[in-house]
Amino acid sequence: MLVNLLKLKIIAIVPAAGTGSRMQLDLPKQYIKIKHCTVLEHTLKTLLLHPNIVRIIVSLHKKDNYFHKLPISSNFRIISVIGGKDRINSVLSGLNVETNANWVIVHDAVRPCLSYQDLDRLISIIKKNPIGAILVRPVSDTIKYSDKKRKKILSTVDRKNLWHALTPQLFQINILKDCLNKIIKDKISITDEASALEYYGYSPLLIIGNCRNIKITWPDDLILAEFYLKNYDNNLIKKEIYS
Repeated sequence: MLVNLLKLKIIAIVPAAGTGSRMQLDLPKQYIKIKHCTVLEHTLKTLLLHPNIVRIIVSLHKKDNYFHKLPISSNFRIISVIGGKDRINSVLSGLNVETNANWVIVHDAVRPCLSYQDLDRLISIIKKNPIGAILVRPVSDTIKYSDKKRKKILSTVDRKNLWHALTPQLFQINILKDCLNKIIKDKISITDEASALEYYGYSPLLIIGNCRNIKITWPDDLILAEFYLKNYDNNLIKKEIYS
């Protein structure tokens, strides 16, 4: 499939309706500040760097009182919608917004260290695959399979073909929307968008991403994210790619 990337239009959906209970803080983790900006602002700024992303849709919790106080919320390429009770419904809320794009990127609100280079490589894969692709990291640790009580080792899992699924994940809009609606109808439990496509027979490509693209889940993750954000500048990386 030949695609003119200069004319390509993509929307990005950022599910940001989570409350971040595991962080044990008074505010959702996407609104924690690092380097004078919230985690969510760092995430959105990287997406805004790419010229092919024409619209960013942020799915918010219905009681969110933070987003519209952020300066970035007034950016003309960013709009917000009310998300659903879970990730699937929050993504679908974004997909239901009328756009003229054919492709969608879904990216976690709490992955602020995505490199521009990885984002650009993911988008470039559209030239090779009509379904889509996701960023991944190879599993490097030894993986153990336990009993149901999670107390005893039953076996060691071969990690040769195992991957950590990251975001962004990129798909054709119609395919993703159709699969997510079917997942809800069939009452299937999934933890990322690629799982929905896999369940109905699609095979997105794997793109190995940078190890810095961490998801902020636990308090210790903030320390690492702060280090990465202080030492790596996406604006400089973008200039290197196109210089």
